[in-house]
Amino acid sequence: MALKQISSNKCFGGLQKVFEHDSVELKCKMKFAIYLPPKAETGKCPALYWLSGLTCTEQNFISKSGYHQAASEHGLVVIAPDTSPRGCNIKGEDETWDFGTGAGFYVDATEDPWKTNYRMYSYVTEELPQLINTNFPVDPQKMSIFGHSMGGHGALICALKNPGKYKSVSAFAPICNPVLCPWGKKAFSGYLGTDQSKWEAYDATHLVKACPGTQLDILIDQGKDDQFLSDGQLLPDNFIAACTEKKIPVVFRLQEGYDHSYYFIATFITNHIRHHAKYLNA
Repeated sequence: MALKQISSNKCFGGLQKVFEHDSVELKCKMKFAIYLPPKAETGKCPALYWLSGLTCTEQNFISKSGYHQAASEHGLVVIAPDTSPRGCNIKGEDETWDFGTGAGFYVDATEDPWKTNYRMYSYVTEELPQLINTNFPVDPQKMSIFGHSMGGHGALICALKNPGKYKSVSAFAPICNPVLCPWGKKAFSGYLGTDQSKWEAYDATHLVKACPGTQLDILIDQGKDDQFLSDGQLLPDNFIAACTEKKIPVVFRLQEGYDHSYYFIATFITNHIRHHAKYLNA
């Protein structure tokens, strides 16, 4: 599959690149960002996937999080895809900020008119890794995933739905129980229809409850002053309770004074990179 390089910038000895390609799953042109650390010049490196939140593109994480130095030091290739298909000309996809463009919610839609293009789950878990494994110096056996908000939800469900695929998972302020929050109800009813049993397949809290057990060591950071936490959009307590019941190890850190922004992410990103490096470089 042909890749078109959009940009390339040297950063901490490595290269931050952005590529465009024609997606088979999403049936549109998609961009993704990829950081190649200095170690990638001489051998294969582990791959760490980042999933961004509502309204984001591949640019937000690479320009605001400050992850490059830690990724360079630990020798990790970091991939950040876009958050939805683009330019599909579906009626209604640009009407609101929390549904449609920039709000793919990392599900495979089953409802018209979304089901043809809005297949972000399959894109992130299958098509994109195959593309990366074919075109870049990564070790296909060493892959982890993390994300923020809607992307934190995405990271958790990708890891929980695919035992053994990812070595580790972490999240910043993830949407933990989308079947019960306004964002999730809106997205899932639109993409998946009114049968709420179908929603549970993309809900981290429900996936944990149905989980036979996992080796995943889950790390979550949540800002205590996050407006979406107090608004009931994130519901981490439900996820923590489910993990506790299933004896699934999860480290949940409520960070005093922090909100939902990239200032919060930038503060703790090195800690998350280190968390993943522990498993990816083992």
